Amino acid sequence: MALTYPDAPSARRPGRCWTIRVVGHRDRTASVTCSSACAMPPRSRDLAALRRFAEAHVAAHARAAAVHHDAACWCRRQRCALHEGTRVNCAGSVVLVLRHDPAVGQVWTLTEVCSACAPLMPHARVLGRAVPPPPPPRDAEPEGDARRPSSAPTVPTVAPPRLVPGGFSAPSGSGPGPGPERVVGRRRGVGRRRGRAEAEGTGG
Repeated sequence: MALTYPDAPSARRPGRCWTIRVVGHRDRTASVTCSSACAMPPRSRDLAALRRFAEAHVAAHARAAAVHHDAACWCRRQRCALHEGTRVNCAGSVVLVLRHDPAVGQVWTLTEVCSACAPLMPHARVLGRAVPPPPPPRDAEPEGDARRPSSAPTVPTVAPPRLVPGGFSAPSGSGPGPGPERVVGRRRGVGRRRGRAEAEGTGG
């Protein structure tokens, strides 16, 4: 995500910075300080142990700090004093850099800066990068009630088919009554019998 820095400083949230130092005292002891309100160990004459604690403390800050994608470049806030002699327009994604000069060995600085300033800083290495912001929400889709009919279509109720001999099925309410040919045939047979009886009676 490319960053543009308008003149208004309120356009972006302020970049963060953590500074951890090993400070010596006149009684030949030393202590570790942090720019944040962190619990530090007491003074000690073991300078190597205090340096190890400082390095571990810096690493803990780096792990806990989620880089803000909309953070303003800390280097720009310092008028690019972190890379004197080179001017650059702040641009690119936000990164978290650790600056530590091994020749000094007593100061560790974590800062949120832009990708344009980060490679220009001496004794700096990138420890983290900003996570891209989530995509903007899509236009709200119509509610389900607006897309669906208010009521489900009415399904006509049909009685289950009734099985009839022969493997076929017929709707309920229609019975296997005698066909018209059978009725007619029975009536014709009855008429013939009556005719024969009348003929026999007449002839006798």
